Parts: sequence; C-alpha cells; structure tokens
Amino acid sequence: MNVLNREMTGKKDRPVKVLQFGEGNFLRGFVDYMIDIANEKGYFDGDIVLVKPIEFGTLERLRRQDCQYTVSLRGIADGKACVQNRIITSVADAVGAVEDYEKYSAYAKLDTLRFIVSNTTEAGIVYDASDRLEMTPPHSYPGKLAKFLYERYQYFDGARDKGLIMLPVELIDDNGIHLKECVLKQAANWGLEEGFVRWLEEACVFTSTLVDRIITGYPKEEAESLWKEWGYEDDNIVTGEPFALWVIESEKDISGELPLEQAGLPVIFTDNQKPYKQRKVRILNGAHTSFVLASYLAGNDYVLQSMEDSLIYAFMYHTVYDEVIPTLTLPRQELEDFAQAVITRFRNPYVKHALLSISLNSVSKWRARCLPSLLGYVEKKGKLPEHLTFSLAALMAFYSSEERNENALVGKRGDGTYQIMDDAAVLDFFAANSGKGAAEFTAAYLSREDFHGQDLTQVDGLAEQVSAYLEDIRCLGMRGAIEKNFGA
Repeated sequence: MNVLNREMTGKKDRPVKVLQFGEGNFLRGFVDYMIDIANEKGYFDGDIVLVKPIEFGTLERLRRQDCQYTVSLRGIADGKACVQNRIITSVADAVGAVEDYEKYSAYAKLDTLRFIVSNTTEAGIVYDASDRLEMTPPHSYPGKLAKFLYERYQYFDGARDKGLIMLPVELIDDNGIHLKECVLKQAANWGLEEGFVRWLEEACVFTSTLVDRIITGYPKEEAESLWKEWGYEDDNIVTGEPFALWVIESEKDISGELPLEQAGLPVIFTDNQKPYKQRKVRILNGAHTSFVLASYLAGNDYVLQSMEDSLIYAFMYHTVYDEVIPTLTLPRQELEDFAQAVITRFRNPYVKHALLSISLNSVSKWRARCLPSLLGYVEKKGKLPEHLTFSLAALMAFYSSEERNENALVGKRGDGTYQIMDDAAVLDFFAANSGKGAAEFTAAYLSREDFHGQDLTQVDGLAEQVSAYLEDIRCLGMRGAIEKNFGA
C-alpha cells in the first residue's frame, strides 16, 4: 500500500503565508484544516510551514508524507452519526527551529509571509529573562518570536508592509496581549532600538483568539482499517469532532487578509471576544463541571453515557437553559443555538470522554465556570438557581473522603474507589472536614474565600440549601437525591 504523499494528492505549490509554531494534532486539525478549505474555495491561496519549536520530538513522519495528511471529523449531523474525511494539502514543509535553525531563520526574510500561528501550550507564552539575542534560537517561544521579528525588521529595513499578524491559540485569556507583552519585554532586555519597538506597535498585529474543537488525535487502534478503506497509509491522521469555533479579536480588522469567514468557516472577527469566551466557559465548560460529579456518583463513567441517562440529561439541560443562559449577554437565540451544539457534542459517539478526567481540579473549575452563573442568577432573579446550588452539594459529596494516598484522596462509589485529584490545600480541607455533619461541613466549605474568591455563606440561603441537598445525597444516594429534588 502506498504512503500518502504530494504525488498522490496533486498538491499545488502556493506562496508561504503562514509560519506555524507547533506541529501537533490540534493545529493540524483546526487551523491548517480551515486554511485548506479556504485554499480550495479560492479565498486564501497560501501555504503553511510548520515549525517544531523545541528540540524534543521528530518531524520524520510528516516529512515522509511530504506533510500531507488526513483529517477525519466524526460526530452527529441531523441526528445521525457521520464521518467527514479530508486530505490536507495546505502544509508545504516542516522545519525544526533548533536542528534546522538556518532554514527556519530564513523564513523571516520571506516576502510572502504574513501570519504567525502558535500553540506552544499554556506555559509557552512566558517571558524568559535568560534568553539572549545571539542564541540560535532563544529558549522560549516569545524569545524565538522576538528574534524572528527583529531579523525581519532588519532585513526589510523597517518596512511597514512587512509586519506580521500573530494568531496565538494557546488556552490562556488574552493570549495575544500577553504574547506582545513578552516580546516587548524581550526587546527591552536585549536593548533593541526604538524603531523596532515602533514597528512592532504600528506594523504588526497581535490578536487574541478563542478556539473550540475537540481533537482526539491519531486513531491508533483504527489506523490500519482506515488505511484499507482509503487505499493509502497515513501515519499522521488527525481525528476530531465536526464542531469548531475560532474567535479572533484585534484592534485592526484583518478579516480581508484572512477570509476564512467568507469561505463558510466558523470564524468570528471581533474587537471584543469576551462575550464569546463567557459563552463557552459558562455553557460548555460550566455544563461539564455542574453535572459530571453528580453523574459519576449516580453510576455513569462517560459524558455520552450521562447524556443517555434521562435523569442526568434533564439535570444538565435545565442547568444550562434555565440557569446559565439567563445570566449571559449575547442574544438569547444565539446562546440557545450554541447550547444545542454543545449537547450534540456531548452526544458524540466517537468521543469517549471520561467523567473522572473532567473531575480534575473541580474546586477551581467550579469557581471559574459555575460561580459567576450562580451569582448572576441570584442578582437577576433574586433567588437561588436550584441546579447550580445542587451541583455545589454534589461537588462536596464527590470530594468527601478522609482516606488519602500520596497524591489524592480516595473516594468511594459503591464497592469501588476513585481518585480525587486537586491542589494540596483542597485535599487537606476535605480530608479534615468531610466527616462532619452536613451543616457544619457546608459552612466550613462555603466560607473558604481562597476556594471561591469570597465568603459564600454571605449569599442569602445558600448554605442552608447546599446543606439540605448534601443531607439528601448522604441519605438517599446521588440518584435518589436528584430524583427527590428534580423529579424522576
């Protein structure tokens, strides 16, 4: 069987417009996939060069296939399971910033280059004072970018039309703002001239982005059967869900240069991404955090299994539609459409999302994802949201344990056990307090300002209601408590 390559795909050579720091599954199944579609539809006409930004890892498998690979999106469409396969031809080359430094560095002098995409993990956008301009390359991603931009500035003699547009997709708030701050710090640390700083400010654009798509990566167990089906070998398959969203925030309108929206792709250009960030965190992530602990203690192990459990599904549905959506600022219909897309994603039969993996660090997750909805509901309605309040009691029940091992508390579900993973302070608290009566335990937990950012016993009626729900869970079990309070 032949290995997928340029000859098989008939790849067209296009001008390199994008340099991408990161060669992993997410970018290849998200950004590179979108650009491939925009190329096909005649809106972009540009290629991508992948950069492996660190010494670790290899580009051998990508190079063996001339950087051609298949994206397989699998999910639900019109109520039915569907699979969409696409061979990606938007990637022209892959280069190692460390081992192929001269080749990598030469792209700074490329006239057609316009965009820098990055996904260097949440820890990637960090200023490193030990980076030096003479390093080939500097250690940190901001250091690499600062040097790359400086070499471009020098080569083109500060030409304003040779600035670049940065599109970081690292999962931190205001990722573009932080990246720009780090680059400017590096410029100051290296004593670079004021003209370069002005060029960064005036000729370059640092966008902040929000991305959303579940990428499940290489389907190791299915790969050979897919090769037989497709008629070629592909060691670089990327699998994921059909849903995608890319929100790009910038002061300058760049939609004309990156016409992905015109190509029918789910991309939003805006000068304020915060409502979209809020929508994702409160509805998608908030739904997860509000139901997964209760669902696990009710006997489920996966998100899909939870959606097939009518009791848990109803709990999740009413949490989102009745208690979260009313607190958000985007138009109601837009929020409901997003919520329906989220539910469809939860029902994806191709994604086996374990509840215990979502449960990690649930105390801080609940604060970030659910607490703003609870407080917003109280402010708007003048009463407690029943389902979000119950989710607090469910969290306390899930975390209840006085037994611990080296890194976790050990919870009990039926005859089995599970690991409760969180910060040491959280585990210490529950180990010391979960054996107390419901009212005392609840008061102790809600009053922890370091956990919640405020003393939640000051929210009228919250401690009493959480305590009552927790008592029900202890007496009736999780499923019995949900049935009692929200109906069978």
